[in-house]
Amino acid sequence: MALHALETPAVVIDGAVLERNLARAAEIARRASVALRPHVKTHKSLMIAARQIAGGAVGLTTAKCSEALVFIENGFSDVLVAYPLTDPRKLARLTGAARRTGARLRLIADSEAGVTALGDAATEAGMKLEVMVKVDVGLHRCGVDPGGPRALALARRIETHPALVFAGLLSHAGHAYGLDGPDAVRAVAEAERQTMVTLAERLRAAGVAVPVVSVGSTPTVWLAERFDGLTEIRPGNSVFMDLTQVSLGVARRADIALSVLASVVSVNDRFAIVDAGSKTLSSDKGPHGSDRLAGYGLACRLDRPGEDLPVAGLSEEHGFIAHGGQPFVVGERVRIWPNHACPVVNLARSIVFLGPDGQTEPRPVDAAACVA
Repeated sequence: MALHALETPAVVIDGAVLERNLARAAEIARRASVALRPHVKTHKSLMIAARQIAGGAVGLTTAKCSEALVFIENGFSDVLVAYPLTDPRKLARLTGAARRTGARLRLIADSEAGVTALGDAATEAGMKLEVMVKVDVGLHRCGVDPGGPRALALARRIETHPALVFAGLLSHAGHAYGLDGPDAVRAVAEAERQTMVTLAERLRAAGVAVPVVSVGSTPTVWLAERFDGLTEIRPGNSVFMDLTQVSLGVARRADIALSVLASVVSVNDRFAIVDAGSKTLSSDKGPHGSDRLAGYGLACRLDRPGEDLPVAGLSEEHGFIAHGGQPFVVGERVRIWPNHACPVVNLARSIVFLGPDGQTEPRPVDAAACVA
């Protein structure tokens, strides 16, 4: 089916742009001699994850228990859950799936309570569980203070626990999303690298082996100038990119693989109203918010791809495109580039791949709504 014939709203993935983004991530990892472990919370797709593994990724990063289970139970053999899980029920589901499938499972902790929960789960499952210590490099969301004593204390506690294995250090420089421009992002990437390498050296000097030093966020991975001392990168949003990445100078508009196809359902003197609202586009202003983004995306007619119009407002089922006096007609199609691709995919049940011949192929969002 051709693009103009799709029912709307539809989340559309440009296959050629997707392939370029996948190749770029693999190339960054290859040149830096680090492992690539992409974060699948962006695409939630078994098919795209398989493409990432085929392109050289060593495994996957997931956000939540339910998301990880989708990939483990569908044959992916090396999965990191980059979230501090403590609920014994969720941990039992994960360890059970890992034992059934033989998958390598890696979890994180940033507290004594977290280590205790993971140790109890591993003991109950009769298995060794790999655990990384989450480090706060500036976002101040989760993680231990890299300059304080807790990182070493937690690493030693994990290392000496009979059912746990200390797997290394992990960070996420999400505060890069609040910066102005690529130079500021590069500075955060280098500060993250130095912080993680220094902490790893301190732990090693204290007699603790640190096999993995893992960093992740698309802006810092894409713009980093050095990876010395790091062993792994975990970009997520880079698979699709979005207007947030463009606003940071990380990507060009031509690098955005994901758009939303919508139809005009009503027109008034200010707005063309489309059938994609907050339940499709989300009202997200980008990861951790951003003052650089005005509105909720940019829209253009299918036959005028270079003429952007702002999505000025959203209600649940409607989007408000400020037409600036341009004539729109009911039934006309538009493509909308969203501020943030990740929640758009999570809200969808399916995504439509657009091929070079203009034809489309629908595919399921296999881990949609897996937020538990």
